[in-house]
Amino acid sequence: MNADGKSDGFVVPPTRMNNAGAEPSAESAEGREPTKKNADQTDVSRAPKRKRGRSYGLAGVRETARSQPELKFTSLLHHVNENLLTEAFFDLKKTAAVGVDVVTWHDYEQGLEDRIADLHGRVHRGSYRAKPSKRIYITKADGRERPIGIASLEDKVVQKAVGWVLQCIYEQDFLGFSYGFRPGRSQHKALDALSVALTSKKVNWVLDADVKGFFDNMNHDWLMKFLEHRIADKRVLRLIGKWLRAGVSDDGEWSETKVGTPQGAVISPLLANIYLHYVLDLWIQSWRNRRGRGDMVIIRFADDFVVGFQHKYEAEAFLEELRERFAKFSLELHGQKTRLIEFGRFAMSNRKERGEGRPETFDFLGFTHRCDVTRSHGWFTIRRETIAKRMRATLAAIKAKLRQRRHWPVGVVGRWLARVMRGWLNYHAVPGNMVRLQQFRNEVAKLWLAVLRRRSQRSTWTWTRMQRLARKHLPTPRILHSYPQQNFHARFDVGAG
Repeated sequence: MNADGKSDGFVVPPTRMNNAGAEPSAESAEGREPTKKNADQTDVSRAPKRKRGRSYGLAGVRETARSQPELKFTSLLHHVNENLLTEAFFDLKKTAAVGVDVVTWHDYEQGLEDRIADLHGRVHRGSYRAKPSKRIYITKADGRERPIGIASLEDKVVQKAVGWVLQCIYEQDFLGFSYGFRPGRSQHKALDALSVALTSKKVNWVLDADVKGFFDNMNHDWLMKFLEHRIADKRVLRLIGKWLRAGVSDDGEWSETKVGTPQGAVISPLLANIYLHYVLDLWIQSWRNRRGRGDMVIIRFADDFVVGFQHKYEAEAFLEELRERFAKFSLELHGQKTRLIEFGRFAMSNRKERGEGRPETFDFLGFTHRCDVTRSHGWFTIRRETIAKRMRATLAAIKAKLRQRRHWPVGVVGRWLARVMRGWLNYHAVPGNMVRLQQFRNEVAKLWLAVLRRRSQRSTWTWTRMQRLARKHLPTPRILHSYPQQNFHARFDVGAG
């Protein structure tokens, strides 16, 4: 992108046309051929609770966007009708935190039809006003605090409805190696794609990249220019502008937002994907076609991405140009979290010949990735283990909450612990991670035992008795996810490098 929002030669400037439907076209992926599954993705990120007659025009929007990648959509807001707003309301989490309006989901449900009719009228008359996001802070694994923006309930409803409409367009544009916050995709699919890529392609070097404060530094002007490549409906653009400029309320004090979009806002993940689609994804695809000589693979989940290279000189050149590219769009790579490491099927043998230690590891989506070999045949494989620091942070949070529940009935605490552990175990139950799963369960049992012993100065709780209690309440670790090669069926294109 140049200064006036036009392309750098790899993005075709859209033309102003009428919205019409047509046959779908193929989409490239992370060095792999397009799959039928990618073409058949749904319109929304998750199935709504109730179906209330979603506009049939959204299917036409999707087909038109797929068949006419240069099209600018001039009329979209009419798809945000009362039915779609009602559907968006029922798709919201009922127990979500309230924003500055202090209106809960159940409060708004009272007299819902009149409320939706009024909201619909304000949106289409242009009298709808976005409220500032309520800022709260959550503690990260490294001890730092991450700011989260909680939108008001009506803002959530309108953002979700508009997001569904925009998703119909951009799901046809997004590239295959983008996995974050997209329908039909998940962290585990990104992890599987990465494992298959690293084991199937000639990858010897890995760039583990992280964008520093991405959601806080997105440039509003650039984002609006990117949106205008596909969206020519001024009313929709004004709505997005209202959300970007609504500001944040921190302990009742309002502050202006000139850059960034609040993490936690319903529309933020889609806007983030649109921003990185133009800043990063299309640029990487062009770089690989123009500059790449060896194999090259890329997997991105939101602002975290991993790039694999066959040749070190290409990886170094890519990293230098990537820094320049990001600086142009007000972004910066995190200095401590971005690393270029020797990693791949020949990394262990090459480092052994040079008298060096085992290859370095990298973290991605909650797992530490290591170079390893299979026990049966000695073939190269990727071993994924839960990040130790993340597990310690989770155990520390459980310990604090167990202390708060020290005098609760044992059965009540056991059922609560089972729910907490089940969610953690389900996510981390990938092949090769059984040691971490068992370690997590044992540590939780020890924490619970320590709390039970402090209930009385003459405690009768022994480890044997605790093991019986753990068998009754705590889930048994099991591997629930298949091997990456079984889940990821797409074939890698030999000439993709």
